Amino acid sequence: MSSGEELLRSKGLRVTRPRLAVLDVLAGGGHLEVDEITRRVRQRLDSVSTQAVYDVLGALSRAGLSRRIEPAGSPARYEARVGDNHHHVVCRGCGEIADVDCATGSAPCLDPHTAHGFEVDEAEVTFWGLCPACQARRSADD
Repeated sequence: MSSGEELLRSKGLRVTRPRLAVLDVLAGGGHLEVDEITRRVRQRLDSVSTQAVYDVLGALSRAGLSRRIEPAGSPARYEARVGDNHHHVVCRGCGEIADVDCATGSAPCLDPHTAHGFEVDEAEVTFWGLCPACQARRSADD
C-alpha cells in the first residue's frame, strides 16, 4: 500500500486515482494554483476534469491533508504542509510564496486576546516584500 493510500484511508477518504495523483503533485512541494495542479495531474492520468481537481482539493483540505491559502490579490493556492501553523511570505514583484515558521516558535498567534467565542485552530499571517530575484532586478534598474 502506498503512503498516499494510507493517508487517505487514515482520514476516512476513499482511495481514488485523482486523489492519489493530487496528493503526489502536492507532495512535490510549493504553493500551487489549481490550474498548475490540474496540468500536473493530467500528466499522470489519462484525463481528469478541472472540477474533479477542485473536488479533490476540497476533500483533502477538509480532511487536513492539504492547506488552501489565498494571499490578497492572488488566486487560491494549495500546499501539502499542514498541521504546524506556519505562515507565508509573498513577493510583491513576482508573486513567489515561501513558508515562514511561526515567528516565535510556540504559535502564540493561536491565543488571541479576544476570540469572540470562536475556538481558534489556525492563524494566517502573511508577510509581504520583495524576493531576492526582484530585489536584484530593482537594483539593476536603478
